[in-house]
Amino acid sequence: MTEAPVLLVTGGSRGIGAAVSLLAASRGWHVAVNYTSNQKAAEEVVAAIEAAGGKGVAIKADLGNAAEIVSMFEVVDKHFGRLDGLVNNAGIVDIPQRIDEMSAERVERMMRINVTGSILCAGEAVRRMSTKHGGRGGAIVNISSMAAKLGSPGQYVDYAASKAAIDTLTIGLAREVATEGIRVNAIRPGVIDTDIHASGGLPDRAREMASSIPMQRPGRAEEVADAVLYLLSPTASYITGAILDVSGGR
Repeated sequence: MTEAPVLLVTGGSRGIGAAVSLLAASRGWHVAVNYTSNQKAAEEVVAAIEAAGGKGVAIKADLGNAAEIVSMFEVVDKHFGRLDGLVNNAGIVDIPQRIDEMSAERVERMMRINVTGSILCAGEAVRRMSTKHGGRGGAIVNISSMAAKLGSPGQYVDYAASKAAIDTLTIGLAREVATEGIRVNAIRPGVIDTDIHASGGLPDRAREMASSIPMQRPGRAEEVADAVLYLLSPTASYITGAILDVSGGR
């Protein structure tokens, strides 16, 4: 078993997840970098971690598949022998549509990955970290979105609804495990300049929305990572059930 704390970052191969993985490694965490399909990107993140003297491992798992979630945590167990933190970052968007244009298949996939996957990951983490289960405690940071507050009308209300569920998960789970050594918090990123917008068919969305943001610019993945690492750290030892907006004032 490693002596260093171990962090699992879902969706850790790109964007916010990659930034969190790299920053965590620089602060002494050993990092499990989850990815769904882009093995090359995940291995590049792990290579950067190890080049800087850290330890990491890339783990393939589809967060829409319950069996693969279980297997992912088992790899963490085998590779590191412990778990001290989880960043529930993996998630999807889809092309802009109104609710009355969305298919049942689209909505089911959105909820299965963004909500069910995050809940199942949290459950696996609690089984390993909770003092009730013989663990040493730990921290969970869920990645929500300002869409949960704004609703994303005319774009992706289904995504916004999935992130509102993440907010509720954060509050409820934080209270559920507060006496078991686990803190649970969330970050609500605003418009962040990552390639998630391209996956929803809007590659220039972050830059095009700059004028609607009080700070007049999109955020960077590294700025979100700074907030995540704060909530994971002992500095945030009396913070649980909190949801922090990282949105440039939007």
